[in-house]
Amino acid sequence: MQLNVVKLGKIEYDEAFKLQQEIVKLRQESKIADTLLLLEHFPVITVGRSGDNDNIIVSEEFLEDNNVNLHYVNRGGDVTYHGPGQIVGYPIIDLNNHGKDLKLYVHKVEEVIIKLLKEEFNIQAYTKDMKYTGVWVDDNKITAIGVLMKRWVTMHGFAFNVNTNLDHFKWIIPCGIQDKGVVSLKSLLGNELDLNIMNDLVVKYFSDVFGYDDVKECSLENILQY
Repeated sequence: MQLNVVKLGKIEYDEAFKLQQEIVKLRQESKIADTLLLLEHFPVITVGRSGDNDNIIVSEEFLEDNNVNLHYVNRGGDVTYHGPGQIVGYPIIDLNNHGKDLKLYVHKVEEVIIKLLKEEFNIQAYTKDMKYTGVWVDDNKITAIGVLMKRWVTMHGFAFNVNTNLDHFKWIIPCGIQDKGVVSLKSLLGNELDLNIMNDLVVKYFSDVFGYDDVKECSLENILQY
């Protein structure tokens, strides 16, 4: 199976959301292969379909003063934060080729990060249950997951805290979970990671877990030409 990989660098959330919608449509029409978008967002808080505004614990004025955008989105889940140093992955893949099972898909996304952390850094990470999706190290979440499926094609995805500024999570109650924390790879290892290398590792483990044997790095223009 083929996987297209598009590395977008830092990009505003609303621009990435519009790109996802375009690429989902192309995938639904079988004009392109499965595609993984990898990027960083400028500081943004997103609220999912089951989100509660009470989980945003700073004022609108604070967000405006600190140039933090707020978006209400159509993915599952509650409130989360995206920002520099965090690898955000938006897999746009057709689940007809991956078991037609959304829970299995989420489990595989979790497995990508769990295997990466174990094999590259000897960090034991795990999943809790479907109530607490994502990847955890002890009682701290290192990767949040929120997905949406349209006609069996996925959008939204995962946010992997690599060099993320964890102080920014103090602006929210992440995912609405009050008795758990967040952690980054940087805070676990005590040093900053090269995001280019980390992106390549994400691609490696994503392709391994999902069974892609033909991985092509593409420009956005290549994808949207159809």
